[in-house]
Amino acid sequence: MSNPAGSFVWYELMSPDPDASARFYGPVVGWKIVSHSEPSATMDYRLIERADGGNAGGVMHLTDEMTQGGARPCWLGYLSVGDVDTAVAAIEGDGGKVLLPAFDIEVGRIAMVADPQGAPFYVMKPKPPAGKEGMDSDVFSTDQPQHVRWNELRTSDPEAALAFYGKHFGIEPSGEIDMGEMGKYRFLSKAGTMIGAVMRRPKELPVSAWGYYIGVDDIDRAAKSAKAGGGQVLAGPMEIPGGEFSLDGIDPQGAPFGLVGPRKG
Repeated sequence: MSNPAGSFVWYELMSPDPDASARFYGPVVGWKIVSHSEPSATMDYRLIERADGGNAGGVMHLTDEMTQGGARPCWLGYLSVGDVDTAVAAIEGDGGKVLLPAFDIEVGRIAMVADPQGAPFYVMKPKPPAGKEGMDSDVFSTDQPQHVRWNELRTSDPEAALAFYGKHFGIEPSGEIDMGEMGKYRFLSKAGTMIGAVMRRPKELPVSAWGYYIGVDDIDRAAKSAKAGGGQVLAGPMEIPGGEFSLDGIDPQGAPFGLVGPRKG
């Protein structure tokens, strides 16, 4: 792939009920979640298809065994690296942890890690299909619906997180907003594109984690669909800089999610 190293190149929903997740996110976002596993496969993994024919990410079935091992419903992001094993060793050397050792899959080599403050994510060396070696991942977009549009790190130590992601992934600070008692909301850029922000973890959030805001065509329609589908809207819709609106929610399976988009009503 030609995406710069350190880019978000995939997003994954860990769900105990992929069928129910498909019924929820379909009306809310417009996605179609389809089975990708072979009949003989040991893992239930599904692709998230956008209306334009592209992929928005994947859904992994969160089994009882995974849950017993401590896994919980959530969204996870994949950051691209030039060499997974080298990246994992460097992350460990800087105080991060390996949650899932490196292994090969059909589309590349991956490992699940956590930063020094405990926020989990994947590192990945993608392997594009034959004949498409120069293709880009387009799962992230700054302005399109049905893509993740914002990557927000809520962490116990924003200063340390900025240093860590800058050193290992070239993700750089790009301005900030003073939120008073909540501290500074610091924007993040990668290769000249603003991709998200880092902020101090709210007291209500028990652990450091990345949050992902999915683009929708109409924030009020999406909020209504989320509630009708059994999800919870915890905050919003609220206006954000630029005139659009965002909300924070929890899907019916317990995974936190965010939405961002215009208000058309």
